[in-house]
Amino acid sequence: MALTKEITYDYEIRGVGNNIQQRRRTAVSEDGTELSFSYHRTTYTIGMSLDGIDDETTVKSLSSSLWTPAVSASYSLFQTSQSLGL
Repeated sequence: MALTKEITYDYEIRGVGNNIQQRRRTAVSEDGTELSFSYHRTTYTIGMSLDGIDDETTVKSLSSSLWTPAVSASYSLFQTSQSLGL
């Protein structure tokens, strides 16, 4: 009777600023039979600190390729327009 816990990650890219949505799936199994699982979702946006987060290497790799200067400028403009109610 061996209990194991397996954590996997899925990613989606959403929104004007190419927000990175991370979905963590935690599964508990006994002798190869899954007993339960749960999900936890986290969203990362331009300007957030990515140090010490779950699956840091993958998220940093995605952010460096997705969060270009053009996307950053577009996201900043979007935030400004939202704050002005436009």
